Amino acid sequence: MIKTDAQIQRDVMDELRWDPAVGDAEIGVAVKDAVVTLAGEVESFAKRFAAVKAAERVAGIRALAEDIHVKIPSAATRTDTEIAHAAANALEWDVEVPVAGVTARVQDGWVWLEGSVEWQYQRAAAERAVRYLTGVKGVNNVLKISPKLSAGDVKSRIEQALKRNAEVESKHITIETAPDGKVVLRGTVHSFAERTDAENAAWSAPGVREVDDELAVVT
Repeated sequence: MIKTDAQIQRDVMDELRWDPAVGDAEIGVAVKDAVVTLAGEVESFAKRFAAVKAAERVAGIRALAEDIHVKIPSAATRTDTEIAHAAANALEWDVEVPVAGVTARVQDGWVWLEGSVEWQYQRAAAERAVRYLTGVKGVNNVLKISPKLSAGDVKSRIEQALKRNAEVESKHITIETAPDGKVVLRGTVHSFAERTDAENAAWSAPGVREVDDELAVVT
């Protein structure tokens, strides 16, 4: 059954209220042609991130745009130097982040993650390590992934991962790989969540540097 825009809007608002990580944040939800826009102001980047993830869980969404601004309360304000020290410690203490190859740069409360890693999970772990630090307004993750496998090996591993995923109908998805580690996903899925699962499966393959998700959501 295809949801109306009003139904999607109601479901997204309910999901935002349901998620304790979003809390009592004042976030507006607009929906047109199954494209959801989130707007408002929150007190931390972690809350902004949680709001986006909550909306992505709702079935029937074709695409998601967010215009949520982070306004740090005065009691939680930190200087860039303080955030940089906290970020360096967080990266060092996270066992999934390589000791060498990842650096954090901070400007006006925004953290830039720079350097290179071998796996996508390491890239994601570095972002997760700094996302919840007090005073952080946003994270720009520009870590590069160094490809270690051939394009054929990467494609084969992604195909196997998609087939193992019970939530993804892999027969409607085609995979293109390039020697530089870029992966292109094409085809159709039944929900925004299924599209996210397919993209995550692609990122899980070793050597993947970039995923171009061109999957269309057909409800």
